[in-house]
Amino acid sequence: MYPQKKSFSFNKKKYQTTNQNQKQKITVSQSSADYKNSLKVYALGGLEEVGRNMSVFEYKDDIIIVDMGLQFPEEDMYGIDYIIPNIDSLKEKEKNIRGVIITHGHYDHIGAIPHIMKRIGNPPLYTGALTAGLIRKRQEEYKNAPELNIILIDETSKIKFGNCFDVEFVRINHSIPDCFAVIIHTDLGTIIHTGDFKIDYTPVNDKPADINRIALLGNDGVLMLMSDSTDATKPGYQISESTIGDEMGRLIEKLQGRVIIGTFASQISRVQKIFDIAKRFNRKIYLQGRSMNSNVEIAHQSGYLKFDNRILLSDREVNKLPDNRVLILGTGAQGEEKAFLMRLANKEHRFLKVKQGDTIIFSSSVVPGNERMVQNLRDILTRQGARVIQYTMMDVHAGGHGKQEDLKLMMRLLKPEYFMPIEGNHYMLRAHAELAEQVGIPRENIFVADNGQVIRFFRKGKTVKGVLTNEKKNTDYVMVDGLGVGDVSNIVLRDRKMMGADGMIVVIATIESRTGSIIGNPDIISRGFVYMKESRELIEKTRMKVKDIVKSYDIATPINDDYIKNMVRNDIGAFLFYQTRRRPMVLPVIIRV
Repeated sequence: MYPQKKSFSFNKKKYQTTNQNQKQKITVSQSSADYKNSLKVYALGGLEEVGRNMSVFEYKDDIIIVDMGLQFPEEDMYGIDYIIPNIDSLKEKEKNIRGVIITHGHYDHIGAIPHIMKRIGNPPLYTGALTAGLIRKRQEEYKNAPELNIILIDETSKIKFGNCFDVEFVRINHSIPDCFAVIIHTDLGTIIHTGDFKIDYTPVNDKPADINRIALLGNDGVLMLMSDSTDATKPGYQISESTIGDEMGRLIEKLQGRVIIGTFASQISRVQKIFDIAKRFNRKIYLQGRSMNSNVEIAHQSGYLKFDNRILLSDREVNKLPDNRVLILGTGAQGEEKAFLMRLANKEHRFLKVKQGDTIIFSSSVVPGNERMVQNLRDILTRQGARVIQYTMMDVHAGGHGKQEDLKLMMRLLKPEYFMPIEGNHYMLRAHAELAEQVGIPRENIFVADNGQVIRFFRKGKTVKGVLTNEKKNTDYVMVDGLGVGDVSNIVLRDRKMMGADGMIVVIATIESRTGSIIGNPDIISRGFVYMKESRELIEKTRMKVKDIVKSYDIATPINDDYIKNMVRNDIGAFLFYQTRRRPMVLPVIIRV
C-alpha cells in the first residue's frame, strides 16, 4: 500500500547560521525502538566525485539499491582502468537485497554491474528497455559475470520490494533515452531519487519528462529529494538536444571537406541528430570505436535510433566517396588513449589519416581531470591540418544535466521536506544546497553528505525526523586493473607514482652461498631514471657502493637475502638521492650460487 496523501509544511523561520558541515545531533535516544528501525539512506559513491554512483536504501530487513556505476581514474592512478563502489557494508546482508534499480544506461550508473552483482547474490535488476540492452552487452564481456535477471520497467510500473518499499517511476530526460527518476514510498514518507536529469521540452527520440506527474508527487508530499548536482554551479537553463542538432546542422551545411565528430557512444540522442543531419546533407556515416558501433546497434534494434542502414559506410567505402559526402562519427572526445580520435591523431588508424580540409567537432564537454589530455589531442589534430571546433566555440554540445534554474524548478515542483544533493564533487553538492535554500528549504533540512555517511529517518512522536549521522560505511576505492578487481592498493599506486616520477633502478648481485662474498661486479639496469651510456660514472659508483654494502655483511652469520636486499634498497636509495636529488625505486635482486 502506498502511504496516504500527506502534506509536509515548510519551516518559514529564518535559516540557522550554523555551518552546514556540522553533523546534526540526534535528539532521540539511539536505543529507542523507533531509531533502531529507522530508514537508512547512504551512497557508496557519487558524493565526492563525478561517477561511481550507487545509493542504498535500508529499512528493517529490506534493502534496495539505485545504480551501480564506475568512476574513471584520476591522473595519478597509473594503469587503473576504472574505480567501482566498495560493497563491504553489504556483506552478510545479501539475502535482504530485494532488487537493484538502474536509472539509465551511462557507465557511471551501470559500469560496476559485472563486478558487483554476483557478490550481492545477483538480485533482480529493474531498468528501461534501452538500458537493459546496454547492460546485457556489457555483461557479455565478462566471462565470470552471472546471467542477470533483468525486469523491464516504464513510467507505469509499480513494484513492491519486500515489506518496506513500494516503488514507482517517472520519466525524465537526459542525454540518453529511457531515463527514470525513482519514487520510493515507505510508511515514513516518500523519497525521490532523480538520477541524472535535465528539463528538455523537445527531447530527441524520447518522451518529455512528465512535469504534471512530478507536480502531483509534490502535492502528495515528499519526505526527501535526492537530486543530480553535476551542473549545479552553472547558471540558467540547460539547452535542448534539438537546439544542438539545429546548430550543428547549420555548421555542417557550409563545410565541403570531411566532417569528423567525436562524442560519447552513450549519447544516443546526439547520435540520432547526427544521423538526421547526415541524411539531410547527403553524407554517409562511418562509425568508429567499438562502443560506438555496439551502442548504435543496440539502440537501432531497440527502436531508439531511427535510420536506414544504407547510410552506413564500410571500411572499403570510406575512402572512395568524395570528402563532402563523408561524416565520420567516433569516440575519443575525452582524449582516451585507445579511442578513435587518439588513434587518428597518432596515425595508428588502418584506413584514415587527418588531411587538410577536415573539420573535427568535439561534441561533448570535458570530464573533470581530462582537460590536459583533451587539449593535447586538439593540438595534435590541428597541427595535422584539421579545423577543430569545440562546444565552447559554438553550441555543438548540450549537457545532460540540469543547470541552476532547472534544479530549482524540480525542487519547487516536488516541495520536499528534506533535501540531499547527489552526483557530484563536494563543491557541486554545496552549490546545489545553496540553491535549495534559495527556494525555501530550511538549512537544517539539507544534508550535504560524504560517501558512506548515513542519513536516518525515524518517528519522533507524531512526526518523522531526519538526521545526518556520524555513522559511515566503508567507501574506499576498489580499483579495476585489467582482470584484477581490488588487487591494486594505495601502496601499489604509490609505487607506480614513484616509478612514474623518478623511474626505477634494478641492482643484481651474485653471492657465493658458502662464503657470502660477492662474485664479480653487480649488474645495474635503469628504467626512467638515467640513460646509462651517458651516466657511466654514476653507474660505476653505484656498483662499487653495492659491493661495499654486501662486503659489510657479517659472513659468519647465515646468509639472509631479505636483510641484504633491505640494506641495498635503503643505502643505494640514499646514495642516488645524494648524487642526483632524485629518488628512483630501487629493486635489489640477489642470486646465490
